[in-house]
Amino acid sequence: MPLALERVSYSYTSYDVNAPAVRDVSLALEDGEFLGIIGHTGSGKSTLLQLMCGLLLPTSGRVLIDGEDLSQNGTRKKVHTKVGMAFQYPEYQLFAPSVVEDIAFGPRNAGMPAAEIDQRVQEAMAALGLDYDRYAWKSPFELSGGEMRRVALAGVLASNPKILILDEPTAGLDPAGRNRLMQTIKEINTAGKTIIMVSHSMEDIANHATQVLVLNQGGVFSHGTPEQVFAQPIALRAINLGVPQTTAFASDLNERGFDLPLNLYSIDALADAIALQLESGLTGGDSHAV
Repeated sequence: MPLALERVSYSYTSYDVNAPAVRDVSLALEDGEFLGIIGHTGSGKSTLLQLMCGLLLPTSGRVLIDGEDLSQNGTRKKVHTKVGMAFQYPEYQLFAPSVVEDIAFGPRNAGMPAAEIDQRVQEAMAALGLDYDRYAWKSPFELSGGEMRRVALAGVLASNPKILILDEPTAGLDPAGRNRLMQTIKEINTAGKTIIMVSHSMEDIANHATQVLVLNQGGVFSHGTPEQVFAQPIALRAINLGVPQTTAFASDLNERGFDLPLNLYSIDALADAIALQLESGLTGGDSHAV
């Protein structure tokens, strides 16, 4: 398996060992999975991402990439060829005078031959929906926010990591830009790339993740499929998290006499389920209050 965490904890200083930023986290991912990570501010999400990509080493426990312990000599250097991370607002890391030069930086820094670099750049641009003839020689600083975000992610993707780690990839984008980027990320995942994504959007997590990890005060609050995690809206609200809006609406309707599943994460699917129950007369006497 590409990534496994075995009872991983991390404390930033010796003074917070009794209240670590990450506390006793274990999980395992198979190739091609999509792990969504959610949690309140300060729950340990960003620290966990840095542990996963080797920027931090655990205070206790082990992080394994392809079965190799990141704390062992030599393994930490190899992780950068297997794990690519895009920080929140990755476009702030753009620096080259042209799109193609920015995307090529990682492969060139790794010493790849020119022909392979060019191929990597073109493949990464195609994967992020950036037409080569249109964008290659433009300055990345002349692009829209969404386009700059795509260029930055293409730069990570060009190194062809097995695991792509994304910290709030849609932050600051308008709804149309967010939807386009999430669709692209899903396509990259469908093509076989393992994705790990932190997001405050319950809808994005519910619609795209195969696993959801909920962190609370550095520890694992819940871990399972989106259906398993979001089926507990009361427990999630207790730690200041929400559920997808469709789940919340279905839950409210169920209190009024409906019997709707809570794993309908699109408005169209929820509307169809409501219409079906209304047509079938399956709701209770209070359903007229909707």
